[in-house]
Amino acid sequence: MKRVVSVLIVALVALIAIPAQAQLRFGVKGGVNISTISFSKDIIDADNTTGFHLGPMIEANIPLLGMGFDLALLYSQKGMGVGDNSYHTDYIDIPLNLKWKFGLPIIKGYLAAGPYASFRVGGEKKWDHLMNQFKAKSFGAGLNFGAGVEIISHLQVGLNYELGLTNNFSAKPITSSSVEEKTGKNRGWSITAAILF
Repeated sequence: MKRVVSVLIVALVALIAIPAQAQLRFGVKGGVNISTISFSKDIIDADNTTGFHLGPMIEANIPLLGMGFDLALLYSQKGMGVGDNSYHTDYIDIPLNLKWKFGLPIIKGYLAAGPYASFRVGGEKKWDHLMNQFKAKSFGAGLNFGAGVEIISHLQVGLNYELGLTNNFSAKPITSSSVEEKTGKNRGWSITAAILF
């Protein structure tokens, strides 16, 4: 947890250091999440489930270097599939990505990476399955890795991988409170599109 907080602090300090001549743009980002939960022990056969994300974003870019960052505030639905059932948890995600763009003015590629913080705002808090009770925690953090293209400076389409670093879920047998908790982390891919103004 201390490592995650340190990464977030370093990222915020880097934002302050971005030169004043950076181009600043606002936009809206949305897309599809394909997520699952990775547990510390093999207690459940978790499959992928689909959700969505949507929210405002801001992007700053230093024109000649192609370097910059983007920051978003996203309502994001994640979870896992188990057999015929899907369990979803709703979050407010705040990803902060360092971004490098390259290519021609009309179409550019980009690479992005950085930390994110998640705050649970709804969905499944507790559920029972196969003699285990699962609980969602209120806060999570991790890293994003992404790549994509920008078309005519206004439309970005990309693929992103989310690597959860904190324990977002705990699981215990329903019949015993003394057994050690198993923990789970969010993992997933997302396909995103953003319109920048």
